[in-house]
Parts: sequence; structure tokens; C-alpha cells
Amino acid sequence: MKNMLEIEHLSVGYARKGLALDNVSLSVAPGSIVALLGANGAGKTTLIRAVTGLLPLHNGYVANGQIGFDGEQIVNVAPHRLVRMGMGQVPEGRMVFKQLSVEDNLAVGAAILPRAAARERMDAVYELFPRLLERRKQAAGWLSGGEQQMLALGRALVGGPRLLLVDELSLGLAPLIVQAIYKQLVIVGETLGTSMLIVEQNVRIALEFASRAYVLERGQISLSGTSDEIRNSPSMRDSYLGTVKPESAHEITAP
Repeated sequence: MKNMLEIEHLSVGYARKGLALDNVSLSVAPGSIVALLGANGAGKTTLIRAVTGLLPLHNGYVANGQIGFDGEQIVNVAPHRLVRMGMGQVPEGRMVFKQLSVEDNLAVGAAILPRAAARERMDAVYELFPRLLERRKQAAGWLSGGEQQMLALGRALVGGPRLLLVDELSLGLAPLIVQAIYKQLVIVGETLGTSMLIVEQNVRIALEFASRAYVLERGQISLSGTSDEIRNSPSMRDSYLGTVKPESAHEITAP
């Protein structure tokens, strides 16, 4: 069975800044949750931009390598085409449309679907995140951080993606909220077969829910394996403590 996402020897650069990713390879199996771990500046967001076709908006380019999505090569494929191919994204910072209602935000995500299918998918999102149903007429800008993250996820999921990419899911959220969101994503994977690549700095929560993980350090994969292998790796602590400030080290230390 082919992987839903297959990145091979990917190198990515930015104009006048050199390479941000160097010879990176990773894969996401169908229906699995894979975590991409690393400190700020490690290249995680750059990798997401490369997969989702957003590099040109940031003066970035693919210098080498391949990106396969369900068997098709997608380097330099336009973002709107990737959405229609079955890719969804939740960007860092959530980026909901704050002036629009919750329901209108979901409608934006469902715009590629026929009307009947859109209504069905929106109802499925409300079932997944009941809080959004309670807030459906409220402007997104008035939601809490956790509710906005649920909305960003719902907006991506309403289109029925086969591959979901989430950038910094737990950023700025209380641990209990993060736990609840991850549990819902597990349900999505189990019921819909959605494959997920989730960027995380919180190692503890990522390794609890992901089946595999990759550690990105200074633009290169420094460690990869099952969650148990990553968790038990003697090099895990050294790898992270070498790339973050001491005062933030507790945030990304493995249990």
C-alpha cells in the first residue's frame, strides 16, 4: 500500500537565505497520525509550506527532492489544486476569518462541495466539535483560543481531506483543551481514514497520540521512528536541549 504522503530527499531554500531544509525524507501512511517535532526555526513550517504549495508566497523554492501525495508528484502544484485533490491544512495561528460567523467559516471550507454534501459535512463537524454548534452564529473573533483551533480544524475537515496538515496544533492552548482536540482527531482518523501530519513542539502530547514521529533539527531529520522508539531514545533530550533556550526546554522534553 502506497503512503498518503511521501517526501524524498527534499531540500528547500528561501531567496538570499540559503537552505532551510536539507535532504529531508518522511512518510505518512494511510489513516495514520505522524508528528513532526522540533524547536522554533527547525524548518517545520517550511516543510508544511512545501507540501501545501505555499512556498512561492514566502519567496521559497524547492531546490531538490520529491513530494508524493497519494502516488502523485505535487512539487509546485498550486494550493487550490491540492485542496481539490484532497489535501487540507490548518495553519499556525489558526487564521480563522474573525469577522465571519462560525458557520460562515465552515462554509468557506465547504465551498468546493455540492450544496447537499456541504451541509452533511458541516453537520459532521458540529458532531465532532459540539462547541462549534453552540457558537455557530457567533463571530469567530469572539471565540476562545481553543474554540478557534476547533474551528480551524473544522474548516479544514469539512472538505473531507484525505491528508490533513496541522501546524503547531497546541500553540497557546491549555493542556486539557489540547488533549480533547487530539482525541477528536484520533476519531477522525479511525472513522474517516484521514491521514495527518501534525507539527508540534509539545513532545509529550505528540507522542501520546501519533503512531510515528520525526525530529527536525536545523533543517534535517535527526531522529525518526515509532512514538515508543522516539520516547525511549537516549538522544532525545540532547537533541532538543541543543536547539532551544534553557527556559523553554521543559516544553519539549520527552516524558
